[in-house]
Amino acid sequence: MAKFELKLPQMGESVAEATLTNWLKEVGDTVELDEAVFEIATDKVDSEVPSEVEGVLLEKRFDVDDVIKVGEVVAVIQVDGDVDDVSGDTDSADEEEGPVAEQVEALETQMAHVKESVTTAKPDFFSSERFYSPLVKNIAKEEGVSMEELEAIIGTGKEGRVTKTDIMAYLENRSNGNAKPAPATPAPKEQKQVEEAPQPQKVIEEKPKHAPIAVGHGDEVIPLTRMGKLIAQHMVDSVSTSAHVQSFVEVDVTNVVNWREKMKKAFEQREGEKLTFTPIFMEAVAVALKKFPMMNISLDGDKVIKKKNINLGMAAALPDGNLIVPVIKNADQLNLVGMAKMVNDLANRARNNQLKPDEVKDGTYTVTNVGTFGSVFGTPIINQPQVGILALGAIRKLPSVIETDQGEYIGIRSKMFLSHSYDHRVVNGALGGMFVKTVADYLEAWDVNREI
Repeated sequence: MAKFELKLPQMGESVAEATLTNWLKEVGDTVELDEAVFEIATDKVDSEVPSEVEGVLLEKRFDVDDVIKVGEVVAVIQVDGDVDDVSGDTDSADEEEGPVAEQVEALETQMAHVKESVTTAKPDFFSSERFYSPLVKNIAKEEGVSMEELEAIIGTGKEGRVTKTDIMAYLENRSNGNAKPAPATPAPKEQKQVEEAPQPQKVIEEKPKHAPIAVGHGDEVIPLTRMGKLIAQHMVDSVSTSAHVQSFVEVDVTNVVNWREKMKKAFEQREGEKLTFTPIFMEAVAVALKKFPMMNISLDGDKVIKKKNINLGMAAALPDGNLIVPVIKNADQLNLVGMAKMVNDLANRARNNQLKPDEVKDGTYTVTNVGTFGSVFGTPIINQPQVGILALGAIRKLPSVIETDQGEYIGIRSKMFLSHSYDHRVVNGALGGMFVKTVADYLEAWDVNREI
């Protein structure tokens, strides 16, 4: 018998750790090759981790909600015969298995006691309206700092945020018997400046807590999922960060609708892919971003970062009602066939929870199709740290005035609204309006004889 250590794999160059969200196998269960053993979640995406060997799950090194670093051993699987990536000695005698089993059982018992004692002190960060960085959260969890203690710490960071120095200073005071939260000691230079030019102290008031909502008879209380909490916080942060402004343009997409209707069957037979409206709209947005590169930016403090690559986020609804935004990298370099294949692939894998962390990062502009659910237009929230997002409304057949050389007449046209939300801190109305008008002009001038 040999033991195989199943480690947390690398999930993208920017991902260093993940949270274990669910065990799919229990100790003693048989594990097949490539069968999922546990589920993990990062701040980018959720995924399953499969086994690299066949065998029996012998040991679980982490519990649900534990944070695991890339490369750490998460589970130990007992396999028949020799394995290349085996850590630990091969059992050479049956009598060794007894002590091993006893040690495993004792270790699991100790871990259960530790988890039980720590659970009560684990802070619920989502219940707080105050921002805490991942580093501060991890320190609080590891040191058993309660939510009440954390809320009482006076932060010296931007907008009163608690920094690593603040929480470490509090822990040092607590270990010395002085549990009074205090801000970190400022630098001598700052002290001198305060003495020379005293300024009124800025008092940072905590936001009032929301009054509890009464739960009536027959009401159902449904806890938010982890992803739901992340999305909720991300939306609140975006609204409080960016000055949202909207521009709306009505577009005549009759040429696009007629062209797609003519081409979709041949396209599917030739490429094995469905031709939807989404890649056409993505192409139009990529063209507009090339023309207006100041829409392809991010704001970092008092600096504007102009992005070299055009990476389009594509908001996709998940079966559980949540939302995820896979990213089409270098979208301006794709032809329509490549764009269609990329859109279909990312959408399918998003619905099946198979996206990789690198496929939901580095977006520079986002497109969301609210028309899928019948909405005519919307006011989407910007996906930070981007400065713009475009909502595609439902395509409807409407009576419209058509201008020709012979005069004007009423006809039935396919029309839709483009809703453009942008960050008014760095994007003025002229730029925001010209950008969405360029998208509209591109769609209205669509060549009905275009070949792909």
